[in-house]
Amino acid sequence: MQVSVIITCHNYARYLARALRSAINQSVNKNEYEVIVVDDASTDETQLVMEAFKGHIKPIILKKNLGLAAARNKGIRSSLGRYVVNLDADDYMDENLILVESMFLNSNPSWDAVSCDYIVVDDDENHIERVNGDELPIACGVMFRTDRLFEVGLYDEKFKMREEEDLRIRFQKDHMIRNIELPLYRYRRHGNNMTKNKKAMKEFAKFLKTKHNNE
Repeated sequence: MQVSVIITCHNYARYLARALRSAINQSVNKNEYEVIVVDDASTDETQLVMEAFKGHIKPIILKKNLGLAAARNKGIRSSLGRYVVNLDADDYMDENLILVESMFLNSNPSWDAVSCDYIVVDDDENHIERVNGDELPIACGVMFRTDRLFEVGLYDEKFKMREEEDLRIRFQKDHMIRNIELPLYRYRRHGNNMTKNKKAMKEFAKFLKTKHNNE
């Protein structure tokens, strides 16, 4: 197995099918990758959407809401891929993301992970802006060598937000992330993005600073 795509979902049923279609309809052979969907104790129709894609996905159903970092770790621990890439349930991928990013990792043994540029879209999938994935990194659309993630201890589950910033800090101490200037990921901006919670974002920014200042 070459690549594991990990989608975590908590009450994003209305977006999930779009994310799943983009993950399933990649331009590489189906036996080269798997799609793992972690339902983090959703209370909406998430499991009904997952059922509609039965046979195309590897489902993980959590009975208790553990948070994004813990849900991602569940997906990574169950993955079979040489590489892992996260896809948020409210986002979607270009059909060539797996092909391009895995090709770069296969061709560059010194690269431990590869990111890409992304396009911010609205609820109707209209393009708002293109963003450089190196200058303004996000958690998803980044393909990691799976063993490197285990080396750094995966995501810190104490973080309910900014978990990707903490992981990147720890990862880049010993490992290299390179960016491909191709817009292969679509980041959906809407009223319910987790980053809209300014209070929690500020709280975990302080937690992040305290943790790494003490190291």
